Amino acid sequence: MRKTDCCGFPSSRNLFCRNCSKCPCAFSWHGCKLTWPNFGKTQHNQTDNHMGRDSEHNYDESKIKTLSSLEHIRLRTGMYIGRIGDGSHYDDGAYILLKEVIDNAIDEYIMGFGKEIVIEIEDKKVIVRDYGRGIPLGKVVDCVSTINTGAKYNDEVFQFSVGLNGVGTKAVNALSQLFRVRSHRDGQYAEASFSKGNLKERKKGKCKDEVNGTYVEFIPDAGIFKKLQLRPELIERRLKHYSYLNSGLKLICNGETFYSRHGLLDLIKEDVDDEAIYPPIYYSSKTLEFCFTHSTGRSGETFFSFVNGQYTSDGGTHLSAFREGLLKAVNEYAKGKFDGDDVRECMVGAVAIRLQDPMFESQTKNKLGNTEIRSDLVSRVREQLLHLLHKDKAVAEKLVAKVEDTRKLRKELMAVKKLARERAKAVSLRIPQLKDCKKHLNKKKNKGEGTMVFITEGVSAAGSIVSCRDVNTQAIFTLKGKPLNVWDLKRDVVYKNDEMYNLMCCLGIENSLDDLRYDKVILATDADVDGLHIRNLMITYFFRFFDQLIYEGHLYILETPLFRVRNKKKTIYCYSEAERDAAVKKLARGIEITRFKGLGEISPSEFKYFIGEDMRLSQVEYASHSDASHIFSFYMGRNTPQRKDYIMENLIVPVED
Repeated sequence: MRKTDCCGFPSSRNLFCRNCSKCPCAFSWHGCKLTWPNFGKTQHNQTDNHMGRDSEHNYDESKIKTLSSLEHIRLRTGMYIGRIGDGSHYDDGAYILLKEVIDNAIDEYIMGFGKEIVIEIEDKKVIVRDYGRGIPLGKVVDCVSTINTGAKYNDEVFQFSVGLNGVGTKAVNALSQLFRVRSHRDGQYAEASFSKGNLKERKKGKCKDEVNGTYVEFIPDAGIFKKLQLRPELIERRLKHYSYLNSGLKLICNGETFYSRHGLLDLIKEDVDDEAIYPPIYYSSKTLEFCFTHSTGRSGETFFSFVNGQYTSDGGTHLSAFREGLLKAVNEYAKGKFDGDDVRECMVGAVAIRLQDPMFESQTKNKLGNTEIRSDLVSRVREQLLHLLHKDKAVAEKLVAKVEDTRKLRKELMAVKKLARERAKAVSLRIPQLKDCKKHLNKKKNKGEGTMVFITEGVSAAGSIVSCRDVNTQAIFTLKGKPLNVWDLKRDVVYKNDEMYNLMCCLGIENSLDDLRYDKVILATDADVDGLHIRNLMITYFFRFFDQLIYEGHLYILETPLFRVRNKKKTIYCYSEAERDAAVKKLARGIEITRFKGLGEISPSEFKYFIGEDMRLSQVEYASHSDASHIFSFYMGRNTPQRKDYIMENLIVPVED
């Protein structure tokens, strides 16, 4: 005979209410109103409603909502533009809005209409004018406000379009406090103005002197983009990508022209500059373009990938197919069995494809998912690269020699890695310098955004952070004094130096950034000469061996106050001498000024404000190796006499009265 629970149902498992010892249900629908896992912690309260339908949690027809497309875009912004951000990151939402508008202009160029795009940016206002065919005048409002409306579904009108779903400009419209579109066609125009996606005004008329095309003006909604600041260098980087992918197209932004004649070849030449071991190998056709070379100043591999003019920062099928085709071609030419890491180490390359029906993993289009193109693309890359290698034997031999050197170094490095791992295991099963947090970044599952690790200078500085950190999202890695200057050293130093090795393991970046454990890597050093030196040494370490960490915007510097100005009523923390002077004037009388020499001098009760919601962070910006290498070589290289002479010639000592 089976037991029955307090609700009258047969018991199907050995879980009984600890209050009435009857109900086997582990969830909140039984008569005792207990919610797992709090059995025994809630007061027994049996009611006549044995299914536990509390009026506060009543699930009926009134709880079902149907949102308009406009409401959905504004409520679930991340589905359409990814991260909102504040403009400090390349993929922040405001730049995606700009991208969506420019993409439409690019699509016109691809179809052979309009060779120039003019962009004007003033504060937060953006204007984009193309000289394509212009939106059909009777459909101007629908094309920018009605979702799933557009000509991108018609292959006769747009063959290799980035726009797929009829969503892009609608999202821009919905997320802008001002959005204005005007289409010029054959001496006539139609204009519409919106606010937050709602139509405010329509106009139409004649414009005899205007060239055909589309004018779009928008200002991102301040209610969504609350601390937005558009950064010219990030916009410039995006426009350069557009010019490389659309050779012959002229983009003019605030008077500056972006133009490329040789496409991806120009991109690679600019990126590697004089570090190229051999002239870049380049191939171009209507649907496939690739270019690559090996660099003397790189570690790991650096690839740019594009689909229909769209930069796919997370790669996808086209990038993996290119890497495989590249490996097969090199092995076939050299009659060898090189590993992929041997071939691609120190390589800088780019691949771009044009595809009629691209399938991206999200509206932000950062990763291509068309698996059906893989085998054909691998075959095409292999075939064309083999042809280029046989055509230029001198370049091919330099490539093979570089790959053979890399294989030799990799075998030597494997022995060093083995010793490093054995040494680490002998010391401890855990990383001794790390105080970890509970949550971690997981890029594949899109989890852990906001997690961070502070790289601190010494035990005293770490102690202040440990006492007041958020143990769920904030970890601490403690440096033992000044780290090694690695600029002129090879990668094996990462394994030979315990601190460098432990830091790499702590971050999970030994093989790639796919396993990065923290969203933000924050350098927290003292605001003195030694602290600044340590900061520069750490930036050098990351740029030399893990530059992708900087490229993807994960490296930051913690800004901590230099001064504390206070009286009996108020305390002001100042991050500069100017702020200190302003605070002194504000507080006027009875003030006390404290100069913080190190993080360890700041008490935990004060420090919690500096790593909390109002934390000040400065992102370490990525510069191409061609721009940055000579700076690192001068300031971090083995040229001490030159640096000494430079200091003596440029040192300025203020004279005190």
